[in-house]
Amino acid sequence: MTAQQINTAEEIAAALHIREIVFVQGQGVPPDAEYDEHDRSDATHYLVTSADGTPCGAARWRPTDKGVKLERFAVLASYRNQEAGAALLRTVLHDVQAAHPDATVYLHSQLPAVRFYERHGFEKVGEQFSECDIEHYKMELRK
Repeated sequence: MTAQQINTAEEIAAALHIREIVFVQGQGVPPDAEYDEHDRSDATHYLVTSADGTPCGAARWRPTDKGVKLERFAVLASYRNQEAGAALLRTVLHDVQAAHPDATVYLHSQLPAVRFYERHGFEKVGEQFSECDIEHYKMELRK
């Protein structure tokens, strides 16, 4: 699996398509909640591709007033448990830490993904909460 920052319209369209499948179709997230102004303005986007070059995962990050927020991590079901998510997270964290070495890095993890993020250095902060009718925890990268 290879993850990289993306910039072209074609690459961004592939990332948005993955998010459509995973979040909108798969989890029932309303499209107007999934796609926002950050997609077009201040977010840095990523795509992970399989060994044969098939786009299979996407993510983005953006600076906020609380630090750097990692968002929209999505891996197509048929590529899960094949290191796509790990490759994506490693690449995103490398770039975020290079650009913002002193920032608090955080995300909102769906409950099934909490252990994944814990294995990669994140810890739960605060109480469980609901976003788009899906239960989450805020998680921060340990410094």
